[in-house]
Amino acid sequence: MSGKPVTSKPVYGYLMDEDENFIIDEEAAPVVRQIYSLCLAGNGPTKIARMLTEQEIPTPGTLEYRRTGSTRRYHPGYECKWAANTVVHILENREYTGCLVNFKTTTQSYKCSKIIYNSEDKQAIFENHHEQIIDRDTWERVQELRKQRKRPNRYDEVGLFSGILFCADCGSVMYQQRYQTDKRRQDCYICGSYKKRTADCTAHFIRTDLLTAGVTENLRKVTSYAAKHEARFMKLLTEQTEDGSKRRNAAKKKELEAAEKRIAELSAIFKRLYEDSVTGRISDERFTELSADYEAEQKELKEKAAALQSELSKTLEATANAEKFMKVVRKYTSFEELTPTLLREFVEKIVIHESEALDGKRRGKLRRQEIEIYYSFVGKVELPD
Repeated sequence: MSGKPVTSKPVYGYLMDEDENFIIDEEAAPVVRQIYSLCLAGNGPTKIARMLTEQEIPTPGTLEYRRTGSTRRYHPGYECKWAANTVVHILENREYTGCLVNFKTTTQSYKCSKIIYNSEDKQAIFENHHEQIIDRDTWERVQELRKQRKRPNRYDEVGLFSGILFCADCGSVMYQQRYQTDKRRQDCYICGSYKKRTADCTAHFIRTDLLTAGVTENLRKVTSYAAKHEARFMKLLTEQTEDGSKRRNAAKKKELEAAEKRIAELSAIFKRLYEDSVTGRISDERFTELSADYEAEQKELKEKAAALQSELSKTLEATANAEKFMKVVRKYTSFEELTPTLLREFVEKIVIHESEALDGKRRGKLRRQEIEIYYSFVGKVELPD
């Protein structure tokens, strides 16, 4: 609890000096950064492990054996054979952001040595303990991507939009499909519920090339506007995140103050009721009836106050989120094509609506399809005309 590490062996990517400080391991740290970059590019742990193996990069156990002679994690003959669970451990370890995390594991008792992973509330976390290998924004983005598990298709590829594309009607993940003949090949995405027949939904069919063109065009518009009018863009993002209404926020603050005042009044009323019950001024039945009513009102007000507080806190986060998004914009002032890494750094999710015929015919050739793009940190961005 003093902020000193409880382990004598820091995570892969760090070394420990004589004063028990974590210092960056110049040999291993670039591998950690590569693993995070590959994840941002849309690759899963199994594929990342295979890529590291193909590059003949020594595993953490091999590196430890060569330096110390420890055979704890060393497998002779498999010096560069990376395992997917090793990659997962690296991707989920928050110590790469500069935090020291003590009490990550425990055991059931002194009689049983089986390791149990502690929940975050039972861990001791010390921020800014050592130099970071991965910045906090990148680490958090990777955790979000890890929740959206993606599997390679039968062509051993991970689709450009896999894991971030959703059906507007049923909320299902959109699946990549490929139709290939001797004459042509066509990639597309369709609703997962429609494909698996797990819900009553339509295909929401969209060609990959058209989707890529639409997303690229929108992304270029947003980044170009942000680069040319940064101050105006920051203000626009903040206003949109705040729902663009200071008056509404003021009303919410007033409503919150009134709720908190009434909660305090109810606590005082309840206290007086209890005193009246003890002294015999009111019967037990009457006390039970009144206290139940007041408790129900107070519970409802507390829930309302918590919701209002949450909405108001979003206002405070608006500027910080806008700045986070601008960091990504500054990183990619211009780009040639839409790569998996760039897409996942900019975009949180994309929602696909069913196409509509413009000529009123069911299978009309002229169709319109709405695509909603939710950008990282800031959600939907609506630029002025």
